[in-house]
Amino acid sequence: MTGNFNIRDSDWDPYVHYHSIHTDDLLIIADSLGLEFSPPLNPGPTRYADNSQDSNSILDLVFIPSDNIEFSKNILHPEI
Repeated sequence: MTGNFNIRDSDWDPYVHYHSIHTDDLLIIADSLGLEFSPPLNPGPTRYADNSQDSNSILDLVFIPSDNIEFSKNILHPEI
């Protein structure tokens, strides 16, 4: 399960200093599907701010079964 979940949260973004109530719902859904958050090997922003007032953030997430050999092997390609 991948996509732009549009949830800013300290669970995956070290620059966010709060826990979103929506994260709990997302993690419950992922767990019900047998999936876990799979952080990329090269963590970094997946959304780049349009102006200097906003900050870059991590909104695109990947959830896969933790016993999958590809778990935590996803790589961000910010140049694309």
